[in-house]
Amino acid sequence: MRRFFLIVLDGLGCGAAHDAAAYGDAGSDTLGNVARAVGGLSLPVLESLGLGNIRPIEGMARVAAPRAAHGLMLERPFATYAHGFPRAVLEGFARRTGRGWLGNKAASGTAIIDELGAAHLETGDWIVYTSADSVFQVAAHEEKVPLAELYEACRKAREMLSGEHAVSRVIARPFVGAPGAFQRASHHRKDFSIEPVGRTLVDALAERGIPRVGIGKVDDLFAARNLTSTHTPTNGDAYRLLRDALLGVDLGLVFANVIEFDQSWGHRNDVAGFHQGLRELDTELEGLLALVRPDDVVAFTADHGNDPTTPSTDHARENVPLLVFGPKLRPVDLGQRATFADLGQTCAECFGVPPLAAGTSFLGDVMREAP
Repeated sequence: MRRFFLIVLDGLGCGAAHDAAAYGDAGSDTLGNVARAVGGLSLPVLESLGLGNIRPIEGMARVAAPRAAHGLMLERPFATYAHGFPRAVLEGFARRTGRGWLGNKAASGTAIIDELGAAHLETGDWIVYTSADSVFQVAAHEEKVPLAELYEACRKAREMLSGEHAVSRVIARPFVGAPGAFQRASHHRKDFSIEPVGRTLVDALAERGIPRVGIGKVDDLFAARNLTSTHTPTNGDAYRLLRDALLGVDLGLVFANVIEFDQSWGHRNDVAGFHQGLRELDTELEGLLALVRPDDVVAFTADHGNDPTTPSTDHARENVPLLVFGPKLRPVDLGQRATFADLGQTCAECFGVPPLAAGTSFLGDVMREAP
């Protein structure tokens, strides 16, 4: 294979995982619940690929001859802190940064600055909060705490949060405005990801000199190790860069994150926006797939759920869909994959790099002929 397009539809979960109740996510079903809320989904391209073959989704037929291999995957999670971080962690953060803290709970980012922003302006203490994800988030008003100080505090937190408390990301969350009208300064957000704990797919590709192109915030997932990326504020931006890559990239991995199902609609419980986003995705797909070359592999998946129909505004512990398309691939049922690592291992085998430490490749199951 010369090109592998790995496209993550951020937040597009496909039914509660077996352990969803342990995370407070029983009943979450992003695609299923959105379909029910709008009276059924009409997504002809995704339907033709086999989305309705993965599991029953209202409005989506199970097609006799899907165009893509299809299945589900399950993520193995980092530690989360639904009830806040241990006091020792916060005390260590305060010692390293010279400021106290407010909050220390799971909360919506907009809600917690409304709640604690005035106290932060008075005291200068950090607003520390988390979510259903493995994140340590630090909010500060840009007129109270310089951005450089906020970023440095988050670097110190990143160094501190290792071992037992190795959260996936530390996130700087600056905000602006006055009490009653605070707004997050999202363009100044900065993520500090945990360094990959072992050799990754992008490391393996880099070792062989195989190009890696990032679209969206995928570089944050690897602490920018062996992967750079053009961040995309909207789905439309991601689709445009994917089209450019399909036309202009001749070799390597194109790794994309399509952000708005999560950022714009899931976190805001916007069912109508989510539905419209699905329709726009389906419209874009036919044009993108028409640019696929004979040796290409194009894989669509997600990272978690973010069900806009539930009271929660957080990510949901869900299985994610897997659709793998390519002219030389057989549209087989890939079943329930035990780990996301199966997709990485498949990509590694496509490029002929040595096997990764985790995951089972399904390349042999989908190839029409020997690779």
